[in-house]
Amino acid sequence: MDGVPALREPLQQPLKSVLGPATAKVMAEHLGLRTVGDLLHHYPRKYEERGRLTHLADLPMDEHVTVVAQVADARLHTFASSRAPRGKGQRLEVTITDGSGRLQLVFFGNGVHKPHKELLPGTRAMFAGKVSVFNRRLQLAHPAYELLQGEAGETVESWAGALIPLYPATAKMESWKIAKAVQTVLPSAREAVDPLPESLRAGRGLDPLPEALLKIHRPQTKADVADAQARLKWDEAFVLQVALARRRHADAQLPAVARAPRPDGLLAAFDDRLPFTLTEGQRKVSGEIFADLATEHPMHRLLQGEVGSGKTLVALRAMLAVVDAGGQAAMLAPTEVLAQQHHRSVTEMMGELAEGGLLGGAEDATKVVLLTGSMGAAARRQALLDLVTGEAGIVIGTHALIEDKVQFHDLGLVVVDEQHRFGVEQRDALRGKGKQPPHLLVMTATPIPRTVAMTVFGDLETSVLDQLPAGRSPIASHVVPAADKPHFLARAWERVREEVAKGHQAYVVCPRIGDEEDAPGKGAGKKSPESGEAADKRPPLAVLDVADQLAKGPLNGLGVEVLHGRMPPDDKDAVMRRFAAGDTDVLVATTVIEVGVNVPNATVMVITDADRFGVSQLHQLRGRVGRGSAPGLCLLVTEMPEASAARQRLNAVAATLDGFELSRIDLEQRREGDVLGQAQSGARSSLRVLAVIDDEEIIAEARAEAAAVVAADPDLERLPGLRTALDALLDEEREQYLEKG
Repeated sequence: MDGVPALREPLQQPLKSVLGPATAKVMAEHLGLRTVGDLLHHYPRKYEERGRLTHLADLPMDEHVTVVAQVADARLHTFASSRAPRGKGQRLEVTITDGSGRLQLVFFGNGVHKPHKELLPGTRAMFAGKVSVFNRRLQLAHPAYELLQGEAGETVESWAGALIPLYPATAKMESWKIAKAVQTVLPSAREAVDPLPESLRAGRGLDPLPEALLKIHRPQTKADVADAQARLKWDEAFVLQVALARRRHADAQLPAVARAPRPDGLLAAFDDRLPFTLTEGQRKVSGEIFADLATEHPMHRLLQGEVGSGKTLVALRAMLAVVDAGGQAAMLAPTEVLAQQHHRSVTEMMGELAEGGLLGGAEDATKVVLLTGSMGAAARRQALLDLVTGEAGIVIGTHALIEDKVQFHDLGLVVVDEQHRFGVEQRDALRGKGKQPPHLLVMTATPIPRTVAMTVFGDLETSVLDQLPAGRSPIASHVVPAADKPHFLARAWERVREEVAKGHQAYVVCPRIGDEEDAPGKGAGKKSPESGEAADKRPPLAVLDVADQLAKGPLNGLGVEVLHGRMPPDDKDAVMRRFAAGDTDVLVATTVIEVGVNVPNATVMVITDADRFGVSQLHQLRGRVGRGSAPGLCLLVTEMPEASAARQRLNAVAATLDGFELSRIDLEQRREGDVLGQAQSGARSSLRVLAVIDDEEIIAEARAEAAAVVAADPDLERLPGLRTALDALLDEEREQYLEKG
């Protein structure tokens, strides 16, 4: 055991002591790489064969790419501009080809001399830059490049034998510079401590870790790459699953008060009141939850349900069962709008059962209180009093529930809505409010493929609601190509007017609010293509501008209001109330309406700049219409060209209402790290080679192996290498990755 820290030293060395301060600074700031070990785990995203060229036809827009290609021709143009009025401005246009497609490179000003000398027709090189469109052609402006000299050229040899690794790079640090840095630290790979138990590694015929690291960075053959990836995928899957297994193991040791439902209490009275019968799915999931509540260990369950599948009802029945058993239940919502809405819908569903202590309340009744940050002092004092005396069986609120001042009489169940907005710290803070840890039910309307659930919510048991309740209408979705077919957009606004004329209501969703200061780079000071930068695409449409244009133009005469996250809570609530009451025809909003807004009379939604939203987000938004008996309509407006990946994404959303199918598409199109919530936190994903969808089997096997290892040795006494890897993962991600904070 004592030797382990010494073994770890080479990989823990800071990069600045090995690569020099300037390079190390860029790597830390732009790639999040700080130690030798970080750099060794920054794997190539793909490999180019020296003789082969990149396929240029499918380059992604607006992304930083590295391509290997051949110069077809190079032309130097002179032109007049404000900086060079006498026609002395110079522009070098170089066309590169891969045999199937072509790509234009442009260099300006003094930057033309070196490439003009070096990029001669027939030259092969690696080029790196951001793909943009100019004059309807793909181009790279001022790309960095590195020549690939002849077959036996020293540069290529020193990089990678036969295969050139291309690394995830940034504009500040090109792939080949990363490759050279990796070259410098690669000898340290021999010191890497192996986290996999020897028996597991040998039993599956996996390479030792030092060998896998050498193969992934300097493969001689494609077989080397495959061996290395197979081994490194196992590392990621296994270390992650061990972390989750330890969390489940720790949770299973906690005591909890069993809360078995009573046959004759609030829950029974509530079920008798329901004007409809529960779906098969709702009954099954309720059964799973009631079984968990009746045990003496805290329930940890994830309830996944499509938008509108009746999750809130299932959660409410669980809360009532706990109140029947003498406990209190708290429901945590991510926003005030949502907390207020849950409070309204719960009190409406419960009727006189929610009027405990009031005249006219039923005898089994309890109190349902709301607790949010913006409540008045008197209402807040009363709510806190009702909680501490136990008068209130159910409380619904925002983060305000977690504050120190909030005391419960006997907290038995916590329901968290939309888990991805809550972190482990908040979950633990709320857990600490019970005399013993309360049971936990996490609800999400984002359908999560099974493997992702095993990876992200691996410490929770999963229940799925996949039927829609009777009486729900289907939603028709269409893509509106505003740039190619402007009359389609005009027709979209006509459809909104038609729905309003029938007595229905509409949402218009925009990506931006519009009261932001014009920050540099936010649309201010766009450079012209001539000055050396491709003109950027226009800033996203904003709620305030769009509402104004619609009210004066196509929706003139209709009642149009706006809703966005920066409005004061009272104003937001007032707008929502007017919309819910049918006083407003059209609500122009940001994605604040994505979660949980319930207005059955709203039948049409127009999403502007739909290409700027993710697939799952579009699906969430669309779920806000068609909640009543009239059919819903969702129009996805975009200016992206037909062949673009963004358009294909929108076509996929329009083609299916199956959220699980869409979440698979979403995952395949984005890096897993984003799907697992890293995009919000800005941290790097700890998944580097593991693909959550393709590697389903590895994840499932790793989960089983991890459970066995943790059951036999919870503190990993006998596996110091695994403990080291686990500390690194938990330290780097501060468990936020596991918890989706």
